Amino acid sequence: MGDLGQLPVGIIGASGYGGVQLIRLLMDHPGVEVVYLGGSSSAGKPFSELYPHLGHCVNLTIEEIDLDKIASRCQVVFLSLPNGLACQMAPPLLAKGCKVIDLSADYRFKNLETYKTWYGGERNDQETVASAVYGLPELYRDRIANAKLVGCPGCYVTTSLLALAPLLKQGLIQPDTAIIDAKSGTSGAGRKAKTNLLLAEADSSVAAYGVARHRHTPEIEQICSDLAGHEVMVQFTPHLMPMVRGLLATVYATLRDPGLVREDLATIYNAFYRASPCVRVLPSGTYPQTKWACGTNLCYISVEVDPRTDRVIVMSVTDNLIKGQAGQAIQCLNLIMGWDEKLGLPLLSFYP
Repeated sequence: MGDLGQLPVGIIGASGYGGVQLIRLLMDHPGVEVVYLGGSSSAGKPFSELYPHLGHCVNLTIEEIDLDKIASRCQVVFLSLPNGLACQMAPPLLAKGCKVIDLSADYRFKNLETYKTWYGGERNDQETVASAVYGLPELYRDRIANAKLVGCPGCYVTTSLLALAPLLKQGLIQPDTAIIDAKSGTSGAGRKAKTNLLLAEADSSVAAYGVARHRHTPEIEQICSDLAGHEVMVQFTPHLMPMVRGLLATVYATLRDPGLVREDLATIYNAFYRASPCVRVLPSGTYPQTKWACGTNLCYISVEVDPRTDRVIVMSVTDNLIKGQAGQAIQCLNLIMGWDEKLGLPLLSFYP
């Protein structure tokens, strides 16, 4: 394990849900000192003014974003920003010697044309893109350990890929038959005021959105194709649930070998995730609930086979703000620093 000194880190974009979750987790991390919080609209405000419940332990003011000052004070910088901003900040920070962990979509795609098609904007950082490592530890642990720039996937993609990865890596399902039906709490949409997130709109209601055109689809397909060794298409439909946090992805796919039974797949999943301390494969007949994962960096997975339809059904749950966002970023930090992968990460929920 690497030296557990006090690593100076900074967060740009500290005022949103991703930022506050990072701070909350990093305050409990034994190897880290948060020395910089940056933002634009909130610059000059004490962080405790935005989040008074953390005032007793976070005595920092949100500062203007000055990359020279940030690089002089921080060895690692987390970028918790809207899409399209990290790509302006990561290249100069890397050039100044910082390691960068990005929570937006800017460095999740190897192909910039795919990014521009789904997210828009002009990019001229292809060289930086080529150096980025996809930040899903369970799949790319060794690459992350040597990375200077990590692009962390978000909650929908993380939860869906952890469900699908063993099936694709082992070639167990028929290509292009995967259907992902996913449901997330409202915190996944961020802290900005939006009509559809009002209590009066979202409470006691479930609704799909981004049907057949959600921009997480090409990202899921990129990693699925990498795992399978050939192009893979998936059907992905997200839904908004009347709860604050938590995400459930139920994945359906047709098996190549209809003779496989649930115990066969359970053996494969347990072997695939045997070195992954943040994934729990559940016993037969136990199906995960989002509440189990809330407040933790865990992903709970259950796998079933329907012999009548020759389909596998995989249920995967995470806390969208932790394993689906800030916790995953810290998991990547631990790998980069040579620390225990789960250091500083909560693995026990408050229940109920």
